[in-house]
Amino acid sequence: MRFSEYFNSWLYGKNGYYTNYKPIGKEGDFYTAVSTSKFFGGSIANYIIKQIDNGFLTKNSLICEIGAHHGYLLADIIEFIYTLRPELLKTLKFGIVEKHQNLREFQKKYIKECFGDAIEFFHFEDLDYIDEDVAFFVANEIFDAFGCELLYKEKFASVDENHNISFDIEDKELLKKAVKYHKTKGEIAVGYEEFASKLFKTAKKIEFLTFDYGEMEARPDFSIRVYKNHEVYPFFDDSIDIKDFFGCSDITYDVNFSHLKDAFCEAGFSLHYYKPQMVALVDFGLMELLEILRKNVSDAVFKQEMEKVKTLILPEFMGERFKAISFRK
Repeated sequence: MRFSEYFNSWLYGKNGYYTNYKPIGKEGDFYTAVSTSKFFGGSIANYIIKQIDNGFLTKNSLICEIGAHHGYLLADIIEFIYTLRPELLKTLKFGIVEKHQNLREFQKKYIKECFGDAIEFFHFEDLDYIDEDVAFFVANEIFDAFGCELLYKEKFASVDENHNISFDIEDKELLKKAVKYHKTKGEIAVGYEEFASKLFKTAKKIEFLTFDYGEMEARPDFSIRVYKNHEVYPFFDDSIDIKDFFGCSDITYDVNFSHLKDAFCEAGFSLHYYKPQMVALVDFGLMELLEILRKNVSDAVFKQEMEKVKTLILPEFMGERFKAISFRK
């Protein structure tokens, strides 16, 4: 099979890594910004309110997370909107796009436990089911989980039944894309164009904001790797047997933001924002939120939260390697 099929089976197959509930954070295989601090979602909530105030979004907009997993990010956003502008909970609509039934059940239960009937909440199995006037979509670390093909010496990878990799597939069209992004070795993402095209049709007015790790220019090597119990294993590490990780660990790679940008712009979006995560969160109002916290809690509680926030913004942690990018229609 082609590597993209293998990758998708690993994550989304019958017993794939993401098809069932998996803990994220200390008890899981990796951390995300969401599992690190509620102020990640809080900063996004503050940004949403700013977009309502400046007129891009309306008080009746749909606020929707894509790839929510637990639903924690959307819940944090709702919680901070309630804290900062509680009247908006009466007019805004909230939703999650989730194709897996078992995850939908977990998300529905969690949102219900958090907010009861205080919000209007929707689940969508696919972007095709959304038809709004104004929508704000947010996603955290979804594009590194899109299928990809592996390129080496102008050939693409196939995988046999024993999980062995061979670079034996010729694909002239995909090779043109590799040339476009000056890629001679590494990953070529699959599915960005289809995703952007479907998202474009969901509303008359849209902002899509996402966070992921990578660069605007493709790295000249393989970045694909596996996360298991907070250990990182390069995919082509001879010391591991990759079949032992299949489906029971996370597999990921760096995002080429040039490819992502082109896919969205070709679909009709315009690039609105692109910055390192540390800059984006400050732009969105992180420091103002921390000042509110400082005035309302003990020094010990504030110090504890600041340690979490440092992981989000310091360059040596998530601050520089992770990027925020948004597109508008």
